[in-house]
Amino acid sequence: MATTRAQAPAAAPRRWAALFFIALAQLMIVLDATVVNIALPSLQRDLGISDGDRQWIITAYTLAFGSLLLGGRIADRAGRRRTFLVGALGFAGASALGGAATGFELLLVARALQGAFAALLGPSALSLLTVTFTRAEDRAKAFGVWGAISAAGGAVGLLAGGALTDYLDWRWCLYVNIPLALVAAVGATALVAESHRTGKARLDLPGVLLVTTGLVAVVYGTSRAESDGWDSPRTIGLLAAGAVLLAVFALVERRTAGPLLPPHVVADRTRGGAYLTVGIAVIGMFGAFLFMTYYLQAVKGYSPIRTGVAFLPMVTTVLVSAAGLTTRLLPRVPPRALIVPGMLIVACGMLWMLTLEPGTPYARGVLIAGLLLGFGSGLIMPTALNYATHDIDPNAAGVASACVNTAQQIGGSIGTALLNTIATTATADYLASHGATPAIARQAAVEGFGTASAWAAGIIVVGALIVAVLMNTSRPDIRPAAEEAADPETLVAH
Repeated sequence: MATTRAQAPAAAPRRWAALFFIALAQLMIVLDATVVNIALPSLQRDLGISDGDRQWIITAYTLAFGSLLLGGRIADRAGRRRTFLVGALGFAGASALGGAATGFELLLVARALQGAFAALLGPSALSLLTVTFTRAEDRAKAFGVWGAISAAGGAVGLLAGGALTDYLDWRWCLYVNIPLALVAAVGATALVAESHRTGKARLDLPGVLLVTTGLVAVVYGTSRAESDGWDSPRTIGLLAAGAVLLAVFALVERRTAGPLLPPHVVADRTRGGAYLTVGIAVIGMFGAFLFMTYYLQAVKGYSPIRTGVAFLPMVTTVLVSAAGLTTRLLPRVPPRALIVPGMLIVACGMLWMLTLEPGTPYARGVLIAGLLLGFGSGLIMPTALNYATHDIDPNAAGVASACVNTAQQIGGSIGTALLNTIATTATADYLASHGATPAIARQAAVEGFGTASAWAAGIIVVGALIVAVLMNTSRPDIRPAAEEAADPETLVAH
């Protein structure tokens, strides 16, 4: 075993090759957030799953994902590459199990295992990116790729899910993860140096228990809100319990010698603003995917594959915005100079949904909304993900990365449940006052999507104002973690 410095110039070609395999794992995780959604009707019929149990196919994954902070700390302690490999291979195995499932129970177990291994894979992948790309210019390019994948991966998942379901079988929406995970694991083994914390500090078991149960309560509570209502005793009890557990977790972390989540990780205004940005931005993105998918299929009559193709312009715009513009500006301007305009543009995209009618042509409706959402997301995600590990001690890179995934997961869960409740309530109110013919039902659905989109836009605008005040970094300063990561006490290459 020999030590090596992280930023040796000769390693540059290997770093960029490593980016491909690390980013492939992120693509797999983001794809899985939407690719299974498209397959839900088919797998429900095939396995005889009731409407009441259907939501658990999604909820099992998000509940298991609630252990994200523990996954980040494991990566910091046990080795980020090692954790990455365990996460990737475990995710492949869980996907194979789900694809071969012959009943609801086995599929449920497989989805929970996918979430658990994703909780290891996501933070370890982002922390590897953090300690691998250390110069400002390199980080801007690498996080531009990462942010584009995070912003566009959900739409790509809709396209992939539609194609796989239409032309093959719903099971391939799970099987597709196997080759992706294996390629990522092989590439990481060959190109990524191991990095981990050399200390053997005691694991913060009380913190693990509190944060895991707290996050699970919040995620489960929001998932129940869609079926039980936000004012139901079960929903209120779960959300209240989650809030109390997370508050106790925050108090415990301030007093323990070796905290699972060191308070300084989230107390920093720039990093805290980045986590807030990610959490709020996914409300817009998840809401857009949800409402556009329903609008195109239920109102316009598009097939799953045609729906996926309809999202391609948005995906292209994300790539152009993230890779063509954000990567150039990221090393030169303060983060809020990119994030705040991006959030306002995304809000405009959500507001454009108010113009949709059942007969609105694609080019005047979904296309414009998608272009606005794509361009704004391309400004937001690379910047927020870059600064989420801003000025962080390399020993805490894993847990800082886990905070990003936690913000994304909680934001997506709460946003989807809240917006779906708003949409269904508005739709029911419209039907109650206008009747229930097929034409009115389509118009009612559109009214519901528009109302929820307006709420999403309002949330994003408020978030933009908060970020404008909170993220007070005056100039890019994304070097620190890098040079500390180059310390031979921090990186161990095998």
